[in-house]
Amino acid sequence: MAEPTDTPPAPAAADVLDTPAFEVLTCAGPKTGLVFASAHSGRHYPQDMGTVAPLETVRTTEDAYVDLLIAGAEAMGADVIVCRTGRAYVDLNRNAADLDPALIRDCPVPEGSAKALAGYGVIHRQSGNGLPLYGHRLDMAAVQARLDRVHRPYHQALGGLMHQAKAQAGRAVLVDWHSMPQRATGRGGPDIVLGDRFGSSCDAVWTRRVRSLFEAEGWRVGLNRPYAGGYATQIWGRPDEGLHALQIEINRALYWDEAKHQPSEGWKRCAGVIRRVMTRLCQQAAQDLGQP
Repeated sequence: MAEPTDTPPAPAAADVLDTPAFEVLTCAGPKTGLVFASAHSGRHYPQDMGTVAPLETVRTTEDAYVDLLIAGAEAMGADVIVCRTGRAYVDLNRNAADLDPALIRDCPVPEGSAKALAGYGVIHRQSGNGLPLYGHRLDMAAVQARLDRVHRPYHQALGGLMHQAKAQAGRAVLVDWHSMPQRATGRGGPDIVLGDRFGSSCDAVWTRRVRSLFEAEGWRVGLNRPYAGGYATQIWGRPDEGLHALQIEINRALYWDEAKHQPSEGWKRCAGVIRRVMTRLCQQAAQDLGQP
């Protein structure tokens, strides 16, 4: 993973074809029990995707450069998993069974979920700006291949990190990093939205800590609306078992020019805030365990 930087990276095309589906970076020092994830910042689109949309349209689904905003977290005390495959190819924050019968020709699910029916199931039918991604329907065999190649291995690896963190620290805390378009909350909306599934996915101490850290930086923080937490938060948010999960949505207006699809003038400040929040959160987690 790239080192954190205050310098905005240059706009990038899709990653090279041999890009791995995801990357895991384990903390080399004392374990804090924190696991940082970025499931939606991948920029690689395999050739078998077969989209008819131009690349700039496909990439509107991405959590733009969130992987670079959290770069270096493994040196702070967190284990890190980052997907390198683009969200439009397969959405890792959806259940593998969240299939879209309008997109998949021989779909075994007769009626999709509300998100799938809107075009945003585990395989997206539409781009982030509502444009069609395909000029044809997909076969279930092709969908299954995507799930086998990316979705299942990613969640298996994430599960391994969570169970390892719990074994080493006595509890595991997933911090699932995402970004949201400004239109999601409107002008004057929060800079950060924390999702803890209305208090059910993690002990309140983690939500309070993260909220306080962002507010200390002068950022406005919302809770659970419009994002209460997705699939990863749902499956790993089991506080009674020592497994906690908190979703963080960063307002892209802080760092990203959505019209030009490149970092904005706010990149440097945003990157600095995220780095300080991660550092302090890891320090607090270490202190919980009696680490210096």
